[in-house]
Amino acid sequence: MEKKKKSDKRPIAYQNKDITSKVLAEEFVGKTFAVYGIDVPKIVDTMPTELPAIEVNELKLDNLFRLEDGSIALVDYESSYRERNKIKYLGYVARVLKRLYNKEKQFPVLKIIVIYTANVKRGTTNPELNLEGIHLQLTEAFLSDIESAGIWKEIKEAILHNHISDEIAMKMIIYPLTFVSIKGKRNAVSRVIDLTETIPDGNRKRFILAGLQAFSDKIIREEDAERIRRILSMTKVGKLFMDEMDEAVRKEHEKGEQAMQKKQEAIALNLLRENTSMQKVARCTELPIQVVKQLKAGLL
Repeated sequence: MEKKKKSDKRPIAYQNKDITSKVLAEEFVGKTFAVYGIDVPKIVDTMPTELPAIEVNELKLDNLFRLEDGSIALVDYESSYRERNKIKYLGYVARVLKRLYNKEKQFPVLKIIVIYTANVKRGTTNPELNLEGIHLQLTEAFLSDIESAGIWKEIKEAILHNHISDEIAMKMIIYPLTFVSIKGKRNAVSRVIDLTETIPDGNRKRFILAGLQAFSDKIIREEDAERIRRILSMTKVGKLFMDEMDEAVRKEHEKGEQAMQKKQEAIALNLLRENTSMQKVARCTELPIQVVKQLKAGLL
C-alpha cells in the first residue's frame, strides 16, 4: 500500500465529486457517452449529486446529467459486479424522483447507466431486476471492451497532430479505467497528465484534467492529484477551478465542525437533564462554559 505524503499545500478534495462536477458543468454540455459504447442523447446539464439521505453511507451517486431529450441519466462507476448494488440504485432512483418531483411537480424519465471498469467483463452481469410491479433496467457499459493499447495509440496520434476532438478528450479521461490493476490504472493516470501538459488549448486541457480527477478519484495518487492542481493553477481558466475547489473544501470543513458541535450540544443537553453540573458538562463535551449556560437556560 502506498503511503500518502504529508504536504503543507492547499488540500485537494478529490473525494468530493460534486466539486469537480460543478466546475465541469459547462464542459460536459454537448458531450455524449458514445465513447463508452452507450447510445443516449447528448448531455445538456450536470446536476448536483447530493441526494436526500436515506442511509448515511449512501448519500451520493457518481454523476447526474440532464440529457437532450429531457430525461435524467444517473451514472455510477463500478469496479466490480454485485447483485446487491441494485438496492443502491433503487435508492438513488427514489431520491432523485423525490428531489425533482418536489422541484418540477412531475416525474422525470430516468436512465440508470452503470459503467464498469476493465475489472468486469461483458456477460458476467445481470442488468435487470424484476419485482412484482417494479422493473429495474440498467444500461451497462464495459470498459473491458476497450483495448488499452489501441486507445492510447489513437490518443497520441491526435495529440501529435493537435486534433483533440470531444471524443478524444473523453477517451483520455476514461483511459486509466481500461486497466484491471490499481497499479495499471495509476500509471495510466500519470501518462494522461504528461500528455495533457503538452496541449496548448487551455479549455481543453482543463476539461481533460478535471474529468480525469472526477472519474479516477478513487484510485488517483496524491502526487498526481497535486500535479493536476498545479497545472490548472498555471492557466488563467484553471484558476476558477482551483478557487471552486478551495471554497468547497472550506465549506466541507465548516459543515463538519457544525455537525460536531451539534453532537456535543446534544450530549450536553442529556447530561444537563440528569442534573450534571455545568462545569462537568463543559469538561466532558469540550464546549465553552457560556454555550453550556445557554443550553441550561433553554431547559428552564
